[in-house]
Amino acid sequence: MDAPFLSGQLLLSMPGIGDPRFERVVIAMCLHDEAGALGLVCNRATEDFSVADLMRQLDIDPGVTPARAVLAGGPVEPTRGFVLHSPDYAAQDTIQVGMAWGLTSTLDVLKDIAAGKGPQRWLAALGYSGWGAGQLDAEMTRHGWLAAPGDGGIVFDTPLESRWPAAFAGLGVNIGQLSAEAGRA
Repeated sequence: MDAPFLSGQLLLSMPGIGDPRFERVVIAMCLHDEAGALGLVCNRATEDFSVADLMRQLDIDPGVTPARAVLAGGPVEPTRGFVLHSPDYAAQDTIQVGMAWGLTSTLDVLKDIAAGKGPQRWLAALGYSGWGAGQLDAEMTRHGWLAAPGDGGIVFDTPLESRWPAAFAGLGVNIGQLSAEAGRA
């Protein structure tokens, strides 16, 4: 594979990516190998839908769940739920993504959050961003995506609207100087 494996990194869309679903997004990459890739958009909220609302729909008492929006994790399977969380939590089906974060898609994590036994840092999302074998690798060779180190501070602690510029700032890039035009050397 020509491109580096991106699991545990952030994938940042460049201006002018050409797909409105991915304009100004930060994707927390969870899986990336020869079979394909999966990540969650971590800077777009669903409209007027909270984690407590989601829990009630799933017959889970929200208990001590903090007020938080459910994120729109991507266009693939938009009704499938995921919790991206700090590596301090692991359930039976959790995928640990290096030291960056974990990904759990079972109801156990929501029940644990409601009971105050869940991960210290987390976000809930519906849907995911997915690529088939070699698809993301090919996209990485064209203008559109930039990889950045996995940063839990950006993913979990930075306000949603500030995550995209903060991720670029972490690379030393001023977003005001980004162009929607791809260059040629």
